[in-house]
Amino acid sequence: MVLPTRYISRVRLNNYRNFATAALDLDSRHIVLYGANGSGKTNLLEAISLFSLGRGLRGANLADLAKKDNYSDANDSWAVAITIESENGSIDMGTGSFAKDSGRRLRINGVNASSLQEMSSYIRILWLTPDMDNLFRGAAAHRRKFFDRLVTTLIPDHNITLNNYERAIRSRNKLLEENKDSAWLDAIEAQMAQYASAIYFSRLDYIYHLQDLIDNNINNPSFPSSVLSLSPLFADEHEPTSSTALELELIEFWKNSREIDKRAGRTLVGPHRVDFTIIHKQKSTKAALCSTGEQKALLIGLVLANARLVQKMTNIKPILLLDEIAAHLDRERRCALFDNLNELATQCFMSGTDKIFFHDLADRAQYYKIDAAQIIAD
Repeated sequence: MVLPTRYISRVRLNNYRNFATAALDLDSRHIVLYGANGSGKTNLLEAISLFSLGRGLRGANLADLAKKDNYSDANDSWAVAITIESENGSIDMGTGSFAKDSGRRLRINGVNASSLQEMSSYIRILWLTPDMDNLFRGAAAHRRKFFDRLVTTLIPDHNITLNNYERAIRSRNKLLEENKDSAWLDAIEAQMAQYASAIYFSRLDYIYHLQDLIDNNINNPSFPSSVLSLSPLFADEHEPTSSTALELELIEFWKNSREIDKRAGRTLVGPHRVDFTIIHKQKSTKAALCSTGEQKALLIGLVLANARLVQKMTNIKPILLLDEIAAHLDRERRCALFDNLNELATQCFMSGTDKIFFHDLADRAQYYKIDAAQIIAD
C-alpha cells in the first residue's frame, strides 16, 4: 500500500450534532467507522465535509449542527477542528459558529481566514452518501448539484459563481413580479449573463478533462466507465462559441422572455435548468436504465475518476468520505474499491453498520466503533 503524503491526522468536535465532544487521532491509513444506525457515524463524516466549500454532505443549516439537549436550542455554538499533514508540514484548521446568527467562521493555523475559499489551498474533499443512490432516476436538480460539487472540487470559484447566479435569479424573479422598471432588469440580467457564462464554460471544461481521463484510464470492469454530457442550454440545441457570445445571447433571450417568465414565476432558461447525463460506456445504456448495482458502480467510478483528476490538476490528493459504502456491494466490488483507494494513495473515511464489510481492508485501515456518540478504537 502506498501511503498518502497528505492526510487528516486529528479531528476534534465540540457540541456538534449528537457529540458533546469527540476526538480522533489518526495515521495516514484509511478510517473505518462502524456501529448501529443513529450512533453518529455520518455526523463525523459530515463534520469533516465542512472543510469543503458549501454546507457539507447534508447541506444543513448552521443552527442545525449544534447539539440539542432535550429539544432545547439554547446553545447554537459548535466547532470542528482538524489537522492536515502535508508535504510542507502540519496545517491546523477550525470552523464553527459561536453565537446565534453569527455565521460560520474559519481559522487556518490560528489566523482568521478572509473567506472559506482559503480551505481549497490545503484540502479537497469528495463524498458519496446513500442519498445519492437514486441520483440517476431522480430530479435533474439533484444531478446538477452532484455535478457542480465535482466541478467545485476542481474549480473552487465555481461555487461562488453558482451562489451569485442563484441570488441574481431570485432578484430577477422578484423584479418581474413587482413590475419594476426595465432598467433594473437590464442590469440584473447583465449580471446573470456573466455568471451564467462562467458556469457554462467551467462545466464544459471540467467534462472535457474528466472524460479525457476516463477514456484514457485502464478499464476496470468493477467500476464501469461513463460517457458524460450536459443537456442543451437552448431549445434549438446550438452551442455558444465563446463566453462573450453567450452573455450577449442570454441578455437578449431573457429580455425577450420577461413576460413568459413573469407568468411562470421563474426564469425558464439558463444553466440552472441544465441536466447532467451519464451513459454506461460498456453497455451504451443511460444510467437511469441501469440496475441499482450498476448505478452504484457508476457513481463510485465517477468519484474515483474525479479524485484522480483533482490530483492530476492540483497536485492535492482529495480526502474521500464514503458513507455506508460497502453494504450494497458484493465482495468482488468491495475488494476492487479498496484496491482503487490504495492506488489513489489518498485517505478515505468509510462508514458501515458492521465491521465485517471491511474485512478485506485488513491492516490497511484503522477501525473505530461508534456507539451512542462515543468513539471506541479497535
